[in-house]
Amino acid sequence: MTGMTSSTRPLLNRRLAEFGTTIFAEMSALALRTGSINLGQGFPDTDGPEEVREAAVRALRDGRGNQYPPGPGIPELRTAIAAHQERRYGLSYDPDTEVLVTAGATEAIAATLLALLEPGDEVIAFEPYYDSYAACIAMAGGTRVPVTLRPHEGSFRLDLDELRAAVTDRTRLLLINTPHNPTGTVLTREELAAVAELAVERDLLVVTDEVYEHLVFDDAEHLPLATFPGMRERTVTIGSAGKTFSFTGWKVGWVTAAPGLVTAVRSAKQFLTYVSSGPFQYAVAEALALPDTYFAAFREDMLAKRDLLAAGLADAGFEVFKPAGTYFITTDIRPLGESDGFAFCRALPERAGVVAIPNAVFYDHREAGAPFVRFAFCKQTGVLEEAVKRLKTLAG
Repeated sequence: MTGMTSSTRPLLNRRLAEFGTTIFAEMSALALRTGSINLGQGFPDTDGPEEVREAAVRALRDGRGNQYPPGPGIPELRTAIAAHQERRYGLSYDPDTEVLVTAGATEAIAATLLALLEPGDEVIAFEPYYDSYAACIAMAGGTRVPVTLRPHEGSFRLDLDELRAAVTDRTRLLLINTPHNPTGTVLTREELAAVAELAVERDLLVVTDEVYEHLVFDDAEHLPLATFPGMRERTVTIGSAGKTFSFTGWKVGWVTAAPGLVTAVRSAKQFLTYVSSGPFQYAVAEALALPDTYFAAFREDMLAKRDLLAAGLADAGFEVFKPAGTYFITTDIRPLGESDGFAFCRALPERAGVVAIPNAVFYDHREAGAPFVRFAFCKQTGVLEEAVKRLKTLAG
């Protein structure tokens, strides 16, 4: 046999070569091994509403969703998603042609990028970014162009001039995440208006990851980009049940967009999972119809937990960037005499019995993220109180 043999060619596709085991897997394993409190991965340690869980059990027992659901998602859920967008944001979507149910937001992002990108297309994403963005852009053959959110007066902010300068003739789409993981930044009306103007002016598609839409705090307000002038036809909006209802294992996400965009995304999605989460789709349809009191109580609970952990981290000596949204707090470790987030997070379980995530994994410009570390506060109050107690040892 001539030419390249299997022994000289790496087994992993070159596009994915830079993506090894995720930091979440490494840190979760470290938490288990050391008996540490895991404030690394963003999943709640309690289940969501009992009536939603019961709705899933009822669907299972009644034989609804145990076989393949319809490709676009069950009609009940698509209708509920459309009603949710209308009720909360005044966005009107046709459940039959403008809504697509996916295996979590993760698949929604993958299917959208695989559908809309061709090799050589550039994608602008805010850095630090959720790690699946980079991998999905790579799988689609696209080129990621990071625009860095930088610390400014207690939060991470977008530099609109930097964003405009990043757009080239090869830019295909903007990948926007607000409320933003990991920094907790929520883009303002003015910032979103500027993003919308840029997208219209340069004729760009926009993909918005809005999975933390129900977790905004203080004076922040979640405004879907699709509500801005000229954006309804060019925006793919991604939502998810996992973060809002605390059933992250169910993996029920969705896409809302104009018919042409939904058709494109569905074309890719049907060859990824085809369908998923049958009985859970029925339960999420009921969850989305919960009264506003549920969403308000959920937000209030997370706000109290944010404040508890933020105060504890400040007492321990971290500089704390209080998030306006999501369930993550980004901290700066330099006041503790540290500057390498990776080394700090790998040593923290032994030092204090707590696991966190180094933000540098979410950056192309690793040095820009080096001193920042992320903690999740979507845990039981007692767990957070114990974590705060343990972290106090860092203050000496």
